[in-house]
Amino acid sequence: MDGHDRSTLSRRRLLASGAWVAGAAALSACGGGSSNSSSLSKSVKVPASLVDEAKKLKQKSVRVLSQKMYTPEADKSVATALQNFAKQTGTTLKNATVDPDAGNFVAKQDAAVRAKDVQDLAFVAASRFVPQLQQLGDLEDVSDVVAEMEQQYGPAAGIAANYLKIDGKWWGVPFYTIGSGWFVRKDWLTEKGIKVSDIVSYENARDIALEISDPSKNRYGWGITVNRGGDGNGAIGAVINAWGGSICADDGRKVIFNSPETIDAVTWLADIYQNKKYKKMLPPGVLSWTDTGNNEAWLAGVLGLTANQDSLYAQSKSTKSPIYGKTATLRGLTGPGTPAPLSFGDLTAFVIFKGAKNPDLAKLIPKYLAGGDALLDLAKDSGAGIVLPAYEKVWKSQSYYLHGDPIFKTSYDMLNAKVPVTLKTGLHFPQGPSAGVNAVNQSYVLTDMMGEILQKGTSVKQAVSNANKRIVQAFEQQGLKQ
Repeated sequence: MDGHDRSTLSRRRLLASGAWVAGAAALSACGGGSSNSSSLSKSVKVPASLVDEAKKLKQKSVRVLSQKMYTPEADKSVATALQNFAKQTGTTLKNATVDPDAGNFVAKQDAAVRAKDVQDLAFVAASRFVPQLQQLGDLEDVSDVVAEMEQQYGPAAGIAANYLKIDGKWWGVPFYTIGSGWFVRKDWLTEKGIKVSDIVSYENARDIALEISDPSKNRYGWGITVNRGGDGNGAIGAVINAWGGSICADDGRKVIFNSPETIDAVTWLADIYQNKKYKKMLPPGVLSWTDTGNNEAWLAGVLGLTANQDSLYAQSKSTKSPIYGKTATLRGLTGPGTPAPLSFGDLTAFVIFKGAKNPDLAKLIPKYLAGGDALLDLAKDSGAGIVLPAYEKVWKSQSYYLHGDPIFKTSYDMLNAKVPVTLKTGLHFPQGPSAGVNAVNQSYVLTDMMGEILQKGTSVKQAVSNANKRIVQAFEQQGLKQ
């Protein structure tokens, strides 16, 4: 049975499993001209080679769906760049933005494909959406575009193939990367005689968080929640992986969650929130934070350590927060099961939907936006570290990418790290794309597991077993029989 047959058979099961909340909100039309011009992007010229390619496609139109970014300036920069392309090539681009946290994106796009009324092109978070859309049969193979991009710009970031290459084919074109990691209050460390380099593992990060905490000064060292949401999912999963556990095997198909490593990891993590010893390092309300909780607390200056995407760092810089100059960045933390941090950043990719009216024109957009002046201006418009190159030669093409901000070197090392990393249990990270893992994350199985332990008093062993049953069910709903 080929991939398309599997996706057709699992379509109804996948949509019933509760696909990621991400809906299409918004509208920003884009064509020959606009008043929403970025101060940088309005002057970008489309490369002559792409103008030549577009000549045979004049008067054609493309509908683009742009994932909402972290700053209005970045959204305007994308819109303006698309307008420039349309004006300079004699084509028409209609752009709408989508908020990935406000609706049922996967289900809506699948329905649009089936109704034969879908956008031609979108850019979306690669690991979050591409495997499910591909398994549903909603995407076109874009291997030809990636091959051309890599020939021009060099290899894509190490994580790109892990997120976008399925069954030997590329289902998304790498657009830009964004770093992530741990942020640390270096001034609090200095007061205690602690070096940033002392923070290496989860265990010593926890101990240092406790040491720098002082509730009387409104200082709380541990800015990590396990509440229901994307941040909670990420925090729990990262600890489990660092201990050598995983939701599934490397193939993305076999559930292996209920393991001694998972039980040890969850026991360690639960202890932070249950043991009175650590009470003073937990900020008020940490167990009810939504995905904005640690952002707000970090920017308010009450946290000593937290983990987030570089967008939080960029926000502190763009708002001229005093936290910006007091922030040290770490790529990630190790655990008992791994020799190196399992932090690889994230990737945004272009996808072309099945049924696209003008796929040939749609394929020119990644070639325009993922490198050259268009990407440089988007990187500058978006804020420090939100948009970084996805290709090796682009990183080296402008000094800004490596030297524009102190965080860029940390991001480069993360995003271009040699992969995979082999865990002591024999697993390899980053693992390949998995619609099953996506469904598990979207159903908040991990955060619900922690809720059972912390709120209901369920034993760790039982809670892990309960979660494993839900995970198996989620995988089987994708057609991944266990």
